[in-house]
Amino acid sequence: MTASETSPLITADELSRALGGAEPPVLLDVRWTVGLPPGNGLPAYREGHIPGAVFVDLDAELAGPPGARGRHPLPDRAAFEAAMRGHGVSASRTVVAYDQGDNVGAARAWWTLGFFGHPEVRVLDGGIAAWVEAGRALSTEQPDPAPGDFTATPGGRPMLDAAQAAALARRGVLLDARTLVRYRGDQEPIDPVAGHIPGAVSAPTTDTMDPAGGTFLPPQALREHFAALGAVPGVDVGAYCGSGVTGAHEVLALAAAGIPAALYVGSWSEWITDPARPVALGGGDFSAR
Repeated sequence: MTASETSPLITADELSRALGGAEPPVLLDVRWTVGLPPGNGLPAYREGHIPGAVFVDLDAELAGPPGARGRHPLPDRAAFEAAMRGHGVSASRTVVAYDQGDNVGAARAWWTLGFFGHPEVRVLDGGIAAWVEAGRALSTEQPDPAPGDFTATPGGRPMLDAAQAAALARRGVLLDARTLVRYRGDQEPIDPVAGHIPGAVSAPTTDTMDPAGGTFLPPQALREHFAALGAVPGVDVGAYCGSGVTGAHEVLALAAAGIPAALYVGSWSEWITDPARPVALGGGDFSAR
């Protein structure tokens, strides 16, 4: 990322200043935990959120119904447009998404809005936890934003289908954002088949985060991390996970490092719906290549 480019991340202090400016961003609260029912972040939102934020249900609004396309397939264009307009999203206003602090739900919002053509979406690095840590106040008031005019136009970010993901694993670098034990097939707590896409590289999203602060590693450290996995500028890079949520987090980390990458939205949960697709087991100990 060059000095002239805007980081996809924003700090709590930067967000506070932006909210006090003449054109404050639209704030989306995307708190979400895998394995719990849709809308599972809503109780925490009601207990306290960043002032002005509206709650976004990741399962219902940032994904379509689960099925053959995976557990979190791309949402219907018209339904997504309507949901975002209802939250006050317009193309002319910056959007900032945040979650509980792991940046996963917020990353899915960042990726999905960008895919559907929003020009300026950022993620609060460290989520609401970073906001509170910075001494900022929370609110229980639920805003009623004026409808936005966002028009959802697909194609704003690169996306892979299953065949393209398999091809990219052969010619470039396909990163598997899940934990190493899931990549290796040692454990699979969510999907009915264990393993990974042949040729994919294990790259858990936790490795992109500062363990002490809950925020992303600095850009240079991210570049060094991804370079060790073979993901460098000029190489075709893609990412996937279980259902396209932590995979979006991986793409966000790559973007923060200045490395363009495509997301296989259907991810492992779609891959395994076709028994003709091969499954790899083991591996995961990679050096620079």
